[in-house]
Amino acid sequence: MTLLSSERSAGPPPDSRPLVADGDHVYGWQTPPIQTAPPSVSSAGQEAIDLAAKAGLTLDPWQQHVLRVGMGEKPDGSWSSFEVAVNVPRQNGKGGIIEARELWGLFIGGEELILHSAHEFKTAKNAFRRIERLIRGCPDLHKRVKRYWQTTGEESIELHDGRMLRFIARSKGSGRGFSGHCNVMDEDMILGDNEMDALLPTMAAIDDPQIWYLGSAGIGPPSVQLGRLRRRALAAIEAGTPDLSLAYFEWSAALHVKECPMDCDRHDDPASDEAVLKANPAVGFRLTLAKVANERATLSKEGYARERLGVGEYPSDEADTWQVIGREAWEVLADGGSQPADPVAFAIDVTPERSHASICVAGQCGDAVHVEVVDNRPGTDWVVKRARDLTEKWGPRCWVVDPGSPAGSLIRDLTKGLQVDPEEEADEDEEPRLLAPIAQMKTRDVVQAVGQFYDAVAAGQVVHLNQAPLATALAGARKRELGDAWAWARRGVGVDITPLVAATNACWGLSAEVEEPEEEVEPWAEFG
Repeated sequence: MTLLSSERSAGPPPDSRPLVADGDHVYGWQTPPIQTAPPSVSSAGQEAIDLAAKAGLTLDPWQQHVLRVGMGEKPDGSWSSFEVAVNVPRQNGKGGIIEARELWGLFIGGEELILHSAHEFKTAKNAFRRIERLIRGCPDLHKRVKRYWQTTGEESIELHDGRMLRFIARSKGSGRGFSGHCNVMDEDMILGDNEMDALLPTMAAIDDPQIWYLGSAGIGPPSVQLGRLRRRALAAIEAGTPDLSLAYFEWSAALHVKECPMDCDRHDDPASDEAVLKANPAVGFRLTLAKVANERATLSKEGYARERLGVGEYPSDEADTWQVIGREAWEVLADGGSQPADPVAFAIDVTPERSHASICVAGQCGDAVHVEVVDNRPGTDWVVKRARDLTEKWGPRCWVVDPGSPAGSLIRDLTKGLQVDPEEEADEDEEPRLLAPIAQMKTRDVVQAVGQFYDAVAAGQVVHLNQAPLATALAGARKRELGDAWAWARRGVGVDITPLVAATNACWGLSAEVEEPEEEVEPWAEFG
């Protein structure tokens, strides 16, 4: 079978138009609106599809399409695509593609080692359990297994002939020392250079290896690696010439922009069912338009576009990064032994879609200011409790929050969370005291904070621990013009900049005017 070398659908491909059967049963696009792949003369994909069915895993047409194209072969039988990337919104069933590919590699393809990695250990462990159930449920496959290794952090499936499927959580060092015939990079939207540097070289000595990236635009800040893959795919489509090592599949809607004319038919209405069908191939199989309509009514406009319509923000390439503060200028200020001196200031920032939040601290360190990311986690439900714990431990001079930012909604809960225990108060009629004041920034303070931080870095008066979240934020940071001044841009930067904003605001908090908590004073001491 000869596959299309490169395509970008102007409209639904012939075999992906919404189908009507059994009444009004509607299906999502079964081939993606964005696709490119090298030419091939045959495919091992059907073997993978048949084996998955034997194990009880029935694949949707779109999943089968990805396997047939992604497992395309050259005339000599080697892989047409060294890299295969699948970018599809959540809950569509990308896990089925992974499982079918791994079953083939383990039981048919002769791949001695398959490495399945995920951003978090729990995700890798869940993937292990799913494929373990498939194998155990198929006697012909189960009898070929020597052992299911279930030691925490070392989950794997070993066959009697020595072949192995290993599940690991990604880190800077994970995967080193292993030579995988196939690397499966699950959750590729959270994939950076450190992880790629650790895993990809393991394939250098392998004859005809393959790497699979699977994820979505909707979880966390998009990865640098996914951005690179997408740019390569779009460049190939634009040139009309395939990337000879990459097969790329993306289900996403192309939403209207403000410049679109009223009768624009090149872009999608985010409120339309057509946009949903274009971005979600599982509609008609495990998703329904009714369920998606509930999401549309509940989620924010940006959240719905990202989570369900596959509209992502992708980091620029290295040439376009570090545009505000240079990489060398920042890295030269790294000092692994620096520590902040009392009194310190903490700051909180939250992403516009509330997917992540950061707490940073600043404090004097000799003639410089030490900045540090204390926490950078998904969600916001952890912030207030963490703030209370940090306050009780460090007694900061203040907590800084910009009320005009997404973090502003936390001020009420933060105020409550930092209150002194009422039982410790002598006078219950007085306003509750805070363990540390909350400094609420005005627009002029935000501008001043950014200017102070920028000037301090330029003058070499900042020290830091070279933490990845802060470096990533600086690499993707952009300016947002505010009259004659500027602040950090929140939208369109493609990375989580909350570590940078929180660090900037924490530095400002060291000199901000705040009301210090008053100490209780005995009358004789006050008037004696």
